[in-house]
Amino acid sequence: MSSPSSYTWSTRFLTLFAACTARFKKGDTNFHGYYSPDDLAFLSSIGYKPREFFDFVEDHVNYGDPTPETSLLVAAVRRDYLKVIQHGQLSSHETTPDQLPPKPQAVDGIPWLPRLIVKARLKLRGEMDPEIMYGCGGDRQFFIKYDIHPADFLRTVWAAGEDDGKIIGYVKKHA
Repeated sequence: MSSPSSYTWSTRFLTLFAACTARFKKGDTNFHGYYSPDDLAFLSSIGYKPREFFDFVEDHVNYGDPTPETSLLVAAVRRDYLKVIQHGQLSSHETTPDQLPPKPQAVDGIPWLPRLIVKARLKLRGEMDPEIMYGCGGDRQFFIKYDIHPADFLRTVWAAGEDDGKIIGYVKKHA
């Protein structure tokens, strides 16, 4: 098996997204059968887990959001982080849902933001338990309210490092 092309990875992503969407629409909701060994190698090469990819497909079919384009932009940030910061090395750590800040927790009067910051850092590092989704319905409501694209938020979290104040300031500018 050859390594996925850096030049065409986005096309491969969208092709796989469309194929999985078609399967889901036909009633096949068992994502474990969606991927060939080549698909799994591709997902790993961009820092994605099978369930993580499926969650975007499932929500796209059920709610129309995220779009394939948004899913691709989010994947691009994760892929870049994997290549630039993690030097292609996947993390073996996973954070479980019970380790996240509670949903109603707020910072500077902004509910959901503490949870979203943690989820974004986990997404960047590829450390989300399969039961956690970056871009879930609650996250999307936050992004819509503050008019922030999920990929832009990820890049902001990446740029801010461990400085939550920079992230809070970014969100407040959109409020």
